Amino acid sequence: MVAQSSQMRFERRLKWLASAVGLPGIAVVLLLLWWGDFSPPVRYTVGTLSVVWAIVTIALLVHRVVFPLQTLANLLGGLREGDFSTRARGAVRDDALGEVLIEANALAETLRQQRLGALEATALLRTVMAELDVAVFALDESQRLRLANRAAENLLRRPIEQLLGRTAQELGLAECLAGEVARTIPLTFPGAVGRFGVRRSTFRQDGRSHQLLVLTDLSRALREEERLAWQRLVRVLGHELNNSLAPIKSLAGSLESLLSRDPLPEDWRDDAQRGLAVISQRSEALTRFMEAYARLAKLPAPRKQNVDLPALIRRVVAVETRVQHEVKEGPAVMISADPDQLEQLLINLLRNAADAVLQGAGDTSLDRPMGVGIVVVWRRSTDSVEVMVTDSGPGLANPANLFVPFFTTKPKGSGIGLTLCRQIVEAHGGSIALENRTDGQGCVARLRLPFSTGSV
Repeated sequence: MVAQSSQMRFERRLKWLASAVGLPGIAVVLLLLWWGDFSPPVRYTVGTLSVVWAIVTIALLVHRVVFPLQTLANLLGGLREGDFSTRARGAVRDDALGEVLIEANALAETLRQQRLGALEATALLRTVMAELDVAVFALDESQRLRLANRAAENLLRRPIEQLLGRTAQELGLAECLAGEVARTIPLTFPGAVGRFGVRRSTFRQDGRSHQLLVLTDLSRALREEERLAWQRLVRVLGHELNNSLAPIKSLAGSLESLLSRDPLPEDWRDDAQRGLAVISQRSEALTRFMEAYARLAKLPAPRKQNVDLPALIRRVVAVETRVQHEVKEGPAVMISADPDQLEQLLINLLRNAADAVLQGAGDTSLDRPMGVGIVVVWRRSTDSVEVMVTDSGPGLANPANLFVPFFTTKPKGSGIGLTLCRQIVEAHGGSIALENRTDGQGCVARLRLPFSTGSV
């Protein structure tokens, strides 16, 4: 009503303005006709034509002004209603009204393309969400569900029509909306029970805050990883046990056959002693293996305290005296760590580096100048410190198996050293990597540890 009354007032003002322009001319014509020497028919005819001409001219003028404005209003109304297909005709250049209509048509085309792009993006988003195997929920500021994908329907065992508009409490999602934004917790739903990865974030729609909740069922992946871990463990344990029990069984059978002879051979004592010695050696090897396994499986949680990393590095390096080494001084660094576990980690890395250097020194096929065999250096970044142990050995032949438990290339190795190192560093929130050097022969071990609060 407001727009209509305003339009009527505009048209009425336009008519009055046009009349004000044309009426003086008509008045002059009528005065000339009245005071001039004209016959009455001429006066009436000319006067009538003048009035009709004035009325038609005013009507045409109002129409020529109002009609384009009505067209423009219809176009803008269509844009407001989401109809971007309407276009204004008569839009030409070098004309004030035409320029306005051209810009209005350009605005309509821009909005049409934007709406088309938004529709395509929305369709793509819905397709991607439907194909995701993780449950996605979008909830408004009152924690009512506004959007859910197919995986969410399967998790709650209800169609989307029965889910939308319900609160998180009714859907069993209230626990997921509290606490840390990213965590792993056990949850129970109609469609699944187990451990779920919960990730939560916020976004705004129509000026209001919403929450995006993503639930990932980790139980199946964890069970598969657990099964693979048990398979690898059983395979390794079976291999090591067979390596020890097979010769023990064979020697025990041979000794039983030897002692059952009557009379006994003259050298039966020597054969029995040799067989028992081999059995003892294999038993000791099996005992060492089981001790190594127990040590790997029972690594305690780190007892962290402030540790002067450079001092610890210098102390550990001084213990390794088999090869020549060099410690390149770096910045002073304090970290939060278990000093005993960290010392054991560095000892293992230095021992491996020294073994590699000695192996390379004994290989005559490697042409390598003698000198410093191990170089230790550390450097700091914004939130961590990196320790590098570089050796001049033959390098890594099979990097893929370095951290596989009980895998070793040493004749008397247990195969748990690097695995133990990785367990220690990951328990401290860091990482470890071994790679061949790019500047020469040898290997470099990179140990990254996070800073403690207030590190210097």
